[in-house]
Amino acid sequence: MTSGSGNKTLRYGIVGAGMMGVEHIENILALDRCEVAAVSDPDEHSRQVGLDAAPGAVAYADHSDMLERSDLDVVVVASPNHTHADVLGDLLGVDNLHLLVEKPLCTTVEDCDRVLDQAEGRSGLVWMGLEYRYMPPVARLIDEVASGSAGNVKMVSIREHRFPFLTKVGNWNRFSRNTGGTLVEKCCHFFDLMCLLVDANPIRVMASGSQDVNHLDEIYDGDVPDIIDNAFVIVDFDGGQRAMLDLCMFAEATRNQEEISVAGDEAKLEALVPDDVVRIGRRGEHWIGSVEEHHISDKSIAHEGLHHGASFVEHRKFADCIRSGSAPEVSLADGRLSVAIGAAAHLSIDEGRIVDLGEIL
Repeated sequence: MTSGSGNKTLRYGIVGAGMMGVEHIENILALDRCEVAAVSDPDEHSRQVGLDAAPGAVAYADHSDMLERSDLDVVVVASPNHTHADVLGDLLGVDNLHLLVEKPLCTTVEDCDRVLDQAEGRSGLVWMGLEYRYMPPVARLIDEVASGSAGNVKMVSIREHRFPFLTKVGNWNRFSRNTGGTLVEKCCHFFDLMCLLVDANPIRVMASGSQDVNHLDEIYDGDVPDIIDNAFVIVDFDGGQRAMLDLCMFAEATRNQEEISVAGDEAKLEALVPDDVVRIGRRGEHWIGSVEEHHISDKSIAHEGLHHGASFVEHRKFADCIRSGSAPEVSLADGRLSVAIGAAAHLSIDEGRIVDLGEIL
């Protein structure tokens, strides 16, 4: 199958039927003219969960067997992070297969580079799954910044205060060797948002972080988890802008999990999730305690899911791209850059220094 598929029903395969695999299945099935025909996962229980979510699909223990089918139009990669590079190596070999890759693209920049090389020149589209762009209040914030509401953006601040990592099959997400580290696994979303909001090139990263609370009493095959649970990360951009991430993964007793603010020379903008609020404070018009507040909702979202409808919007946009033959909004290059910033942040923590992004890229 090639791009420009009109109104044809798109047939999907899913690689990885864990929590995110099921999230993708549910969103695909909420779309018009889309069906899930195949599910692949080496874990028997996960395969059954995938089949329960997608009645009528065929299950495979190995994605290579699934690829022997000739009727799949799209494959979603939602397997554990450390499997992405090898799985994508197989999928990208099918020239006309469209792909959506769950974040992070890979666990290392070197693997990201290999994937980008393999994707060069294919007819099938590849969409990078960084769906936080599509949470309704975040999407509104992005639109406001793009329209100039903040003026010239100078600072971006992102706070995520949330619950610890959930339990995954085989506890793979307890170890940095499998995830790329917390700042790659979880925070690539936020580094992607920084780059999008600032609209400049990141050049330096400085970070401080540690594992202070979570998973310290857990042992798997003799190993204690090594994933950090809190960090501050500062990213400098080549236009003089700067952005900061404030991450705490033992702060579920909070009102908003994500708070994103953009400060420009004309206004400060904020997006709050899950309050679904966007605030706009214009210099010279508003003052502390008195700003413009918008409650944001998107009535077109047919499935809220785990990410406030963001995955549904992502899948709808990707299906539209496939049918129209247009380029994906979120590219593999975006995925690579978000991984690189996370990797630079981990290096900064490990070595206690500022890291030039050129060292990573």
